[in-house]
Amino acid sequence: MNKNDEKQTEKKKAKPKKAEQKEKECDGTVVVGSDTAISCLTIIGEIEGHVELPPQNKTTKYEHVIPQLVTIEEDPQIKGLLVILNTVGGDIEAGLALAELLAGMKKPVVSLVLGGGHSIGVPLAVAADYSFIAPSASMTIHPVRSTGLTLGARQSFEYFRKMQQRINNFVADNSHISAERYNSLVMTTGELAMDVGTVLEGREAVDAGLIDSVGTLGAALDKLKEMIAQ
Repeated sequence: MNKNDEKQTEKKKAKPKKAEQKEKECDGTVVVGSDTAISCLTIIGEIEGHVELPPQNKTTKYEHVIPQLVTIEEDPQIKGLLVILNTVGGDIEAGLALAELLAGMKKPVVSLVLGGGHSIGVPLAVAADYSFIAPSASMTIHPVRSTGLTLGARQSFEYFRKMQQRINNFVADNSHISAERYNSLVMTTGELAMDVGTVLEGREAVDAGLIDSVGTLGAALDKLKEMIAQ
């Protein structure tokens, strides 16, 4: 065997180690006891759905998150899930799909909004069993929008209306705000420069009934451990 063959063999042997190391770095599970673990899921940037976004965009790909949630739900060592959000929103159907999965988990789920939980990030935040928002964070609530070509037909507007109704109902079912009150925040005029809607900061989101408490990482972890103990 010559030197080139030896180098190629060494590279092949080294690949599994690098893959294992990368997998460990991406693993968001934090062990908090001898037989208890908490998994941490981050939803950041823009939620990517059926259309692939440009490579320079910071995204959360929903097809990657779905198997993570299934694994967390099925792993007996993981006792709870902490979801940390700092998202501008993104694909509506993808975000709503992830929110439905979070809401349907049997294990305790606590969410924490840091920076922003905008647009479809609102259903993701309220999907948890208990939600927190940092005092400096905000949530932008606005109607369903389309960035592509839209046919100016009655059917198109009916589709948007039904999609908005789905979001309103989900938020109302998973928080302390009514669908009517949430829709009024969606349709508020005069607050956003180029759109209708509302921006709620930390305490305002709690007062509106969207989020349960103002708090940051320590409070979120304490609440999750409390729910696990119960």
